[in-house]
Amino acid sequence: MKSSKAIFYMIFSVIAFSLMNTVVKYLNDFSAYQIVFFRSIGTLCFTIPLILKNKIPFLGNNKKWLLLRGVAGVISLTCFFQSLNYLSLGTAVSLRYTSPIFAAIFALMFLKEKVKPVQWFLFLIAFVGVLIIKGFGVDVNSIGIIFAILSALFLGLIFVLIRKIGDSENSLVIINYFMIMAFVFGGVMSINHWTNPNLLEWLLLLSLGVFGYVGQLYLTKAFQSYETNVIAPLKYLEVVFMIMIGTFWYQETYNFWTLLGVLLIMVSLIYNVYLKRKKS
Repeated sequence: MKSSKAIFYMIFSVIAFSLMNTVVKYLNDFSAYQIVFFRSIGTLCFTIPLILKNKIPFLGNNKKWLLLRGVAGVISLTCFFQSLNYLSLGTAVSLRYTSPIFAAIFALMFLKEKVKPVQWFLFLIAFVGVLIIKGFGVDVNSIGIIFAILSALFLGLIFVLIRKIGDSENSLVIINYFMIMAFVFGGVMSINHWTNPNLLEWLLLLSLGVFGYVGQLYLTKAFQSYETNVIAPLKYLEVVFMIMIGTFWYQETYNFWTLLGVLLIMVSLIYNVYLKRKKS
């Protein structure tokens, strides 16, 4: 029963993030900066009231690490939204999920965490998947790949920074720092790239933060409810959803090589999650 609830939470989270990515793809006439700006507004409408209601220290305890996490988050989010202007939904999301490779490298460098040889082998397989997508995928744009990989790199850094922060900070404070910095950065950068939305676009832009917050909330609930090694691989359902949405909604095409590259990335990183949890 408990596992069923956790699986439901994770699938609900994946659906929310998938909807957010779909809306971002739909709003490709808007700059990534403007999308980052609106993505932050919707989430701040949840985090700030909750922090004030629960009387949580607004600035937190580890300001330096919180600021670094915020900067890395803004860069990762902006690069990912930029990549959606050049890549299909499934390809962009798949490439972003190479972030565990960078997380392992950063953890080795800064936290002195060991990486098993088999994990390096799995990372190599994932990297081969990236090369297959680049070399044989349908009209895969190099600029888009660079943005997606940069997003993954900074997402990997985020994992390490959150681990560094540990449980000394409330998760709402961590998210709030990230969203405030996204609000400021996106707002300033949007000044010269602003496009006036119509009523539907206003609603869609504001929905980004709602989908993002719901996705994050139920992701947290899922990991709090059941074993990580069961729940974590379900996150990769997002790639499947994105390929389906891209194919049936946006008429995106994925040839055999692109799907093979996506499969290599997913299988290697899911098995890496299994190995890490088995170790712990």
